[in-house]
Amino acid sequence: MTSLKEICRGLPLNPLPENKGRRKGIPHAPVRTPSLTAQEKKLALRNALRYFPPEIQKKLAPEFAEELRLYGHIYMYRFCPDIEMRAYPIGEYPCKTKSAAAIMLMIMNNLDPSVAQFPQELVTYGGNGQVFSNWAQFWLVMQYLSEMTEEQTLVMYSGHPLGLFPSHQRSPRLVITNGMVIPNYSSRDEYEKMFALGVTMYGQMTAGSYCYIGPQGIVHGTVLTVLNAGRRYLRAEDLSGKVFVTSGLGGMSGAQAKAAVIAGCVGIIAEVDEAALLKRHKQGWLMEISNNLDHCIARLREARKNKIALSLGYHGNVVDLSSPLLVHELDTTGELLVDLGSDQTSCHNPFNGGYYPVQLSFEEGKQLLSSNPGKFRTLVQESLKRHVAAINKLADKGMFFWDYGNAFLLEAQRAGADVTKKGANKTEFRYPSYVQHIMGDIFSLGFGPFRWVCTSGDPRDLATTDSIAMAVLEDSIRQGVSTSVKQQYHDNIRWIREAGRHSLVVGSQARILYSDQKGRVSIAVAINRAISEGKIKAPVVLSRDHHDVSGTDSPFRETSNIYDGSAFCADMAVQNFVGDAFRGATWVALHNGGGVGWGEVINGGFGLVLDGSKEAEERAKMMLSWDVSNGVARRCWSGNAFAYETICQAMTENSSLRVTLPHQVLDENILEQALKL
Repeated sequence: MTSLKEICRGLPLNPLPENKGRRKGIPHAPVRTPSLTAQEKKLALRNALRYFPPEIQKKLAPEFAEELRLYGHIYMYRFCPDIEMRAYPIGEYPCKTKSAAAIMLMIMNNLDPSVAQFPQELVTYGGNGQVFSNWAQFWLVMQYLSEMTEEQTLVMYSGHPLGLFPSHQRSPRLVITNGMVIPNYSSRDEYEKMFALGVTMYGQMTAGSYCYIGPQGIVHGTVLTVLNAGRRYLRAEDLSGKVFVTSGLGGMSGAQAKAAVIAGCVGIIAEVDEAALLKRHKQGWLMEISNNLDHCIARLREARKNKIALSLGYHGNVVDLSSPLLVHELDTTGELLVDLGSDQTSCHNPFNGGYYPVQLSFEEGKQLLSSNPGKFRTLVQESLKRHVAAINKLADKGMFFWDYGNAFLLEAQRAGADVTKKGANKTEFRYPSYVQHIMGDIFSLGFGPFRWVCTSGDPRDLATTDSIAMAVLEDSIRQGVSTSVKQQYHDNIRWIREAGRHSLVVGSQARILYSDQKGRVSIAVAINRAISEGKIKAPVVLSRDHHDVSGTDSPFRETSNIYDGSAFCADMAVQNFVGDAFRGATWVALHNGGGVGWGEVINGGFGLVLDGSKEAEERAKMMLSWDVSNGVARRCWSGNAFAYETICQAMTENSSLRVTLPHQVLDENILEQALKL
């Protein structure tokens, strides 16, 4: 078994580790089909071999070529380390700085088999969200981090460690870019080719920025989405007896089962991959599994009648669950058995294993994807059309459906499904995205997925931070906040209170909650002071999902409720990345893709290490304030009333903040009249 010290010594070349290939008994990424020419295959092999000295290239070349042939990518399985991959307590990492040790902890957490979707392919979640492109990069990064001083910055180019460069102490210790491709070449086909060549990488959101904390993050977001969907669509605060039907239990979608139970409803979640179902059941996140549709209906009716919170995983395709089953029940009994519906398959990546066609079993689908990707694509699009037809029929009778930001409606439209909304702009469909109807106004209030990791690995430290966060939010309520802000605070206080009994920690000792600018800064300051006072034993890493107020420009998700024509502009995310870097972040990341897919999104994130110092407190105040107010100001300028109110309040509290405010056109007639001239 390899030790942390050995991991930090660099690539193991003398002797070479045994090539054990793909491990059996764990999930693996789908085979990629990049369609390389003979010359491009040579280039991919040459690019992989440049990590190794000439004397061992002859030995490695055949096996790398075989990986490229079999899997469509060179992962370098020989160098997958024989170590228990997990977040070790920060003091165990052999580093010169706490910042570097914190980054190493976060990387290993992203690759922890209990956290990662396809750990041996370095995929954390979303089917293709890479931490690195190959295992050589992992070894080099760990070596660089172990050697790094507070006057160096590690630069990462799409998984590749370019090197350590001199910088000053207040600079980020790590700067990451993933998938920064010239816009005209940012197509899916070009991506598959460039990834196979080893020159770019899809980092999803928090996979490539090393800030994923397991499905807990999306559990919380899904809880808030379902609660607010109930308020908006069903006019209900209590969701007991209400039925939520959706699909996906893999990476981030694995949160849906737990979220349904926390929200108090009946959750029926379809999943084609039995391994994903068993993983969530073993974690205690999924209560029951069945591959029998009649049994699913019986359990649904029972839980609905008795108002019992339930998460039931259907081992099968969601199209079979929706139609003929739910549609058949509607047609034969006149009874609509579902209140809320969505989809959380990896539909941003539909033709490479993100969405499996109903016409085939899961294993048959995987085989066809490898042998005939064109036929697979055709079946996926046919399946999407059938899926949407069932949704439309159920929605016509009263089910409320929303797109969960996974490009489901976008891909359905491209497949020819009936999702068009007449007279709408190109970011709107027959059904809303959850941002347009539910989370968009929450973002405009400055609320988003703020998170932290206790690097001691001690659950008692996490409990202390939970208590601190609750006290901060409760104190803010006592001081007086608007009704809309108060509701969000109450939802998050409830979340933290219930977090312990719902076994939400997977991997590192981490917590997430949705908070606004004031809450984030106050919680960070309070946690930093608790570290200084010895109430928390080790540094705490602050971060957030890139899916946030300011972090992501995504016209079909995070910015889908931007209606001034700028939804397809990416200034906000890029400015956020740059602004976080010089305001105190320990590391920053900027990505192409994430959530909705390659070429559809620009997003960024950060990590900030709190060590109890006064400097850490000042960094947190400065950086977190910008990290929220940037997006609120942009949303204000686009015309959102909540954002206008929020940024005006922020300006009254900070005289150094001055934002350009929009003036409304009060008389629409002047537009018509002017255009007639």
